[in-house]
Amino acid sequence: MKRASWLFGVLACASLTGCVERRFVVEAVSAADGTPVSAQVLRNGQSVGFAPVDDSFVYYGKYRFTLIKDGYQTLHVLQPVRPPWWEIPPFDFIAENVVPFKIRDIRRYSYPMQPLQTVPPGDVLQRGSILRQQGQGIGEPRPVVVPSAGATPATTPAVPAGTPAPATMPPAP
Repeated sequence: MKRASWLFGVLACASLTGCVERRFVVEAVSAADGTPVSAQVLRNGQSVGFAPVDDSFVYYGKYRFTLIKDGYQTLHVLQPVRPPWWEIPPFDFIAENVVPFKIRDIRRYSYPMQPLQTVPPGDVLQRGSILRQQGQGIGEPRPVVVPSAGATPATTPAVPAGTPAPATMPPAP
């Protein structure tokens, strides 16, 4: 009887053991006035919802968050998530398996989003004309002469700059 009650006590304690719940909350605010912004949040390229978003995570490490909202610049963040002291071995075994209650590790991240700045059409045209002038100054590319299998570099004819490449290569002597 004593042995059965001891076994029952061990099983009862084992069923009451806790675990660690890991969650993050991502919020987006306007950098101009600090008001909340309902931006779409991507974690490592996968959509998790619209800010403020609450989701769980399994591993500590680095996460890539992307916040997207019309009228705001897309924000890319590499967020390191460091483990707390109780998640460092050998303490992690105790926190995950022995502690008789649930440990909650909630990380809150708030990111300021910059309003999208419009560029005047005159500036775009001016930049386009500068790029066009730079492109016209490049000229035609020089052709590359590939020696045939039996030819040596001394027998390969040199092609002067600006000469168009022939349509077909002459047969090897």
